[in-house]
Amino acid sequence: MTWSTTRSRWVPALALLFLGLLGALAPVRADDALEAIKARHKLIAGVKNDTPPFGYIDDKNEVVGFDVDIVREIAKALEVDLELVKVTSPTRIPLLVSGNIDLSAASMTHTREREGAIDFSITYYTGAQSLLVPAESSIKGLDDLSGKTVAVQQGTTLEKTLAKAAPEAKIQSFRDYTTAWLALRQGRADAFTGSYDVLRGFAREAPGFQIVGGKFSLEPFGIGVRHGDWQLRNVVNAVLQDLWTSGRYREIYLKWFQVEPDVPIETWPKG
Repeated sequence: MTWSTTRSRWVPALALLFLGLLGALAPVRADDALEAIKARHKLIAGVKNDTPPFGYIDDKNEVVGFDVDIVREIAKALEVDLELVKVTSPTRIPLLVSGNIDLSAASMTHTREREGAIDFSITYYTGAQSLLVPAESSIKGLDDLSGKTVAVQQGTTLEKTLAKAAPEAKIQSFRDYTTAWLALRQGRADAFTGSYDVLRGFAREAPGFQIVGGKFSLEPFGIGVRHGDWQLRNVVNAVLQDLWTSGRYREIYLKWFQVEPDVPIETWPKG
């Protein structure tokens, strides 16, 4: 397995503003991606490296995480090597549509808007949005965010959900989870919002922070593939379902979240 970062510099973040156009430019042949993967004997997967526990750099300087283990299982099923390409929330769709990666497993919520640009696998993880605050904070939930500065990652459904759920909050957007987390730790933000399990991952890094307010949104994560790449999507769906029925998904989930998976993977009869 190799790790590459060069591709992420080729696509400007503003490209996400043109999701519909990008979708129209996607390859039209349905078998392009799967054929290319087999021909090069390598799956090129876009993952994050700053979003524990989904994808981050560990103390051995290796990219690890829940998403990383999932794409490793996909590469194993295809019997090919795996190359990991760094993506961020603004670049994960443009890099996919432009053909720089074969699929995107980057803690990405499946939305109808994004379906205008790419296709999705079945849901492989169901999360929820929450709030992380200093332990001594007076913020106990959404109702306490009026006039408060809340750090959030830009280009995400989290940003939109927060604006609707707490319209009086002062939303401060950051390019990635790490800088949003740093803003909270440095006192430049009163709260930090994100996926519940991502917040748990950050909270484990430093004492004195707690998750409050419960879970206030549903975030079904899907693996992104290009429009028309139905053969690759079918392979991904089959792998996800086999991981669930074999118990391997449970092992991966427990490894990264330390709790039992509470939402089953959708499975279909094989016959």
